[in-house]
Amino acid sequence: MLKIGVIMGGVSSEYEVSLQTGAEMLKNLDPAQYEAVPVVVERREDLLKQVAGLDFALLALHGEFGEDGTVQGALETLGIPYSGSGVLSSSLCMDKHLSKTILRSHGVATPDWLCWNSLDEVNANAADRLGYPLMVKPNNGGSSIGMTKVNCREELRAAAEKAFAEGGSVLAEQYMNAQEITCPILDGKLLPVIGIRSLGADWFDYSAKYVQGGAEERIITLPPAVQQRVQEAALRSYAALRCAVYARIDIMLKDGVPYVLEVNTLPGMTATSLLPQSALAAGMSFSGLLDELIRLSLAEQRGTGRREVAGHV
Repeated sequence: MLKIGVIMGGVSSEYEVSLQTGAEMLKNLDPAQYEAVPVVVERREDLLKQVAGLDFALLALHGEFGEDGTVQGALETLGIPYSGSGVLSSSLCMDKHLSKTILRSHGVATPDWLCWNSLDEVNANAADRLGYPLMVKPNNGGSSIGMTKVNCREELRAAAEKAFAEGGSVLAEQYMNAQEITCPILDGKLLPVIGIRSLGADWFDYSAKYVQGGAEERIITLPPAVQQRVQEAALRSYAALRCAVYARIDIMLKDGVPYVLEVNTLPGMTATSLLPQSALAAGMSFSGLLDELIRLSLAEQRGTGRREVAGHV
């Protein structure tokens, strides 16, 4: 029986979301197959002591230390296999500015953006050229934490200050009044596409993502030509950013054209999360999805030796 450590918590602003993901994973791991052990990390230095003796690490972390390749590198050093993408892919996808630059170089459409490394770099004239409204958010953040919809230049500085308070650089991104969809990928194959509509705010904020009833999320059927373009954009993004095992590609669909917002290498797995919903529509229970993540991740590490070669283009 595999001893599975569900690693959750972490050091980022997404600590609470990570605990929710971890709790859901623990609840759905098959006790007939696995000895499930909760591993709650609150300081970086705690990890090494807590993972001793594990056969596999199921990552429920989000944000810094979880999605940026740091914990993946530590686990590789210890020889402990883990779920999802490797060090390179994790760090690429965590950096929105870098990942959008790579996507553009591979012919994937993504909304125009600016990246600022300090408050002194915030340039209202450049933001004006992007056009309003625009979204201001931490370059390395997730779960919409520190993110603001900016409707005019007078709101720009306060939004930038809020984003910079989360640490690191900040992205100002063109806002798209378009259909928001998400495209989960498992083992290099696109799962059913989910359409998203916030029921409170006019964009998909933290409450919409994690509060029951905060958003309408449903499996949608796109016209064949649009479905083909969406699939191509999602799979090209997955490959360009060296993803492995699974990921979730967030997209804005405008006039039948998919614009990729970001690629999530450790998407949420809470009771309201999108990936489990999509897997269920494909006939896969939450427990079955976890089985696949573990099986595929073990095969990925054993089969390649170096995870970064997955999805090489």
